[in-house]
Amino acid sequence: MAFAPSPIPSRTQFVLEAIRRGILIGDLSPGQALVETELAARFGVSKTPVREALKTLAGTGLVVMSQFKGVTVRAVDAGMAHEVYDVRLLLEPEALRRSLGRGASLGAARDALLRADETVDRAERSLANREFHRELYVSCGNPLLIRMLDEVRDQAALVSTVAWAAHPSWESEADEHREILRLALAGDAAGSALALHDHIASFVRRAFPEGDHL
Repeated sequence: MAFAPSPIPSRTQFVLEAIRRGILIGDLSPGQALVETELAARFGVSKTPVREALKTLAGTGLVVMSQFKGVTVRAVDAGMAHEVYDVRLLLEPEALRRSLGRGASLGAARDALLRADETVDRAERSLANREFHRELYVSCGNPLLIRMLDEVRDQAALVSTVAWAAHPSWESEADEHREILRLALAGDAAGSALALHDHIASFVRRAFPEGDHL
């Protein structure tokens, strides 16, 4: 039986993932200007895939496009973090409750949690955590709700990566993740949703004490 070869990522996708990773590991810092010609030379491509990648990243909230300042990496402060996590707080617990009500399989969530536990790379940990959370809500049965939560995933990953650099808290967060997963696997929809709610609510309070800006 013949197997089709894995698709080769497009230049735009390659540049997009490289810039996203650069932002999430701090190689591209909040507020830093992203110049198309410099990025094109860095990645060995024309300006077109760079421009398209930056448009996509602007849509996910990782970069900001301004008529006067050009394109910059999204700045992270308490206000931005509260906005992102408020959306998650309102939507994620309900989406998890619905996923469990529909008999969601959580094997992929368990795998993502293991990857987050094993890596020492902040960006990889943030992306694995993002995948863990997505696996909790992706089976909720409401495509619009999934898209809304997907739209803030990159911003949440950026917030967590920047916050960890100043206030390392991933070990306590990993314990909270394990408890959420334990309750979900036990079929306790109400308990796991409450644990998820508390986990999301406590993150910004830990990472961004009153008046703290990263």
